[in-house]
Amino acid sequence: MMLFSIWGGSLADLYPKRSILIATQTAQMICAFLLAAGVWAGFATTTFIIVVAGVNGIAMGFDMPARQAFTVEMTNREDLLNAISLNSSIVNGARVVGPSVAGLMIGTFGVATCFFLNGLSFIAVIAGLLMMRLPPFPRPVRVASTSEHAWHGVVYSMRHQRVRTILLLFLAVGVFGWSYAVLMPAFARDVLARGANGYGVLMSASGMGALIGALVVATYGHRFTPRKIALGGVWLFSLALLAFSFTRNFYVALAFLFVAGFGMLLFFPTSNTVLQTIVPDEMRGRVMGVWSLVFGAMIPLGGLEAGALAHWLGTPFALAFGAMVCAACALVTLAVIRRARIKSEIIGIH
Repeated sequence: MMLFSIWGGSLADLYPKRSILIATQTAQMICAFLLAAGVWAGFATTTFIIVVAGVNGIAMGFDMPARQAFTVEMTNREDLLNAISLNSSIVNGARVVGPSVAGLMIGTFGVATCFFLNGLSFIAVIAGLLMMRLPPFPRPVRVASTSEHAWHGVVYSMRHQRVRTILLLFLAVGVFGWSYAVLMPAFARDVLARGANGYGVLMSASGMGALIGALVVATYGHRFTPRKIALGGVWLFSLALLAFSFTRNFYVALAFLFVAGFGMLLFFPTSNTVLQTIVPDEMRGRVMGVWSLVFGAMIPLGGLEAGALAHWLGTPFALAFGAMVCAACALVTLAVIRRARIKSEIIGIH
């Protein structure tokens, strides 16, 4: 996903996004059916699973930028925050319900059936895309090679101050904050003395908070400025995660994780919306390709950072350190925004 997201963003600006999504969803559907066949027939070796996962990741590299940029075409700029927040609520609702359903399905029908049903679920997605009635796609005049076209999106993202600021904060929160999920099994076992069931309940509490946060943003997000929602969400998440790192009571920990999930989901859809609304239509796919690159990078980088810190200094310290870094990065972002505003006001006066 990391390697192909930049190319995926370039493709999303050059070709109809729906056509790209139909192709990528079909590829991911085939991957799910291959896993089902591998389990049923007994040839699902480690190498086979790695290859299928790699192909699925390539498809996601092209899917994510196109899907993010396609949201505007499905709705409009005014409803973008609402649409992205509702999408986040679906994702986090699945995080709450999915593990329980998966456990029951695996125990009753086996792993192969789960992969097969996952493959069937893509049919609904593809059918939904085909049923949409969209205006004709205005094919841009290509004046550069494919490599130059893709690279221009990276250069634009780095030179545009607001885009660069959002992406850097997104990366920082993703690496130092979102990685808390990596440490949950260790925290549940070593700090709270809970097993697999306790870990599942902890993650469900976080997912429930995220679900409520997404619904709140979708319903009331238009009443506040995006800056207040996004930065407030980061600070709320940081405070809750810091408090969570010190708690040794399971039920108090659930409450703090609920608040942390709520705060995180105030930040993610709002920053995504601002990013998509401040860039021109012809650049949206490539900018979301850079966003997808950052999203893909923050998961392994965050896991390495959190795991190493927890190994040397303990899981609670790793969580507390990540929370403080996120809060500090939000403060720096606020200072950068205010400085840019003052500078633009001075230029306007002169």
